Amino acid sequence: MINETALLESKALRDSALDRTDVLDRVKALSLLPDGMHVTTAMVATYFQVGIKAIRSLVLDHGTELQSNGYRVLTGSELSSFKELSGVQSHTRHLALFSRRTVLNVAMLLRDSEVARQVRVYLLDMEYLVRARPVDNPVGTGTFSVDDHIDRRIDQRITHVLANTVVPMFNALIETSGEHRRELVALRTGVQHVERRLRQHHARLRRLETARYEKGQ
Repeated sequence: MINETALLESKALRDSALDRTDVLDRVKALSLLPDGMHVTTAMVATYFQVGIKAIRSLVLDHGTELQSNGYRVLTGSELSSFKELSGVQSHTRHLALFSRRTVLNVAMLLRDSEVARQVRVYLLDMEYLVRARPVDNPVGTGTFSVDDHIDRRIDQRITHVLANTVVPMFNALIETSGEHRRELVALRTGVQHVERRLRQHHARLRRLETARYEKGQ
């Protein structure tokens, strides 16, 4: 079962989810600088309810990844121009800026933050797994065992996750990948094969259940 900790360990999963910045505001409102696009280190720390040192440490550990997703440090004339255009009032000689995409990236890396954990849960659709809708079962004599019904529900949940979470992630990765494209395509094909086999298994269970029900009438 995929869980929110997977994002902490897998850069590939993080990369596939970076466009879903709307999740940030679903968990908690994100305040932006006057330019409406960026936040400072202090603002990121406030959003995740951690100390500034925690964010700076994360930047040191994952600087390359964060920079590829919008993290910047402005100095000199670039900083002066930004202050003029955005209306930021600051006397600092350098200013670290995070885009919404970078903030989402931080959420997928920050371990000791409940807010970050909630963002990861939303990204992996864990709410569906917790609140999965019950399966409609035909009314009959009960000849089908409880274990059979549980197996069928598990099959449906796994199939849903594969079709609506794992495969879309692979699609996103394939679109943005370079040297690993062939391997990703092969992995996606394998996942889709498993999904098809689960659907076939589910269909056989339904036919068997119907046959037993009709036989018991």
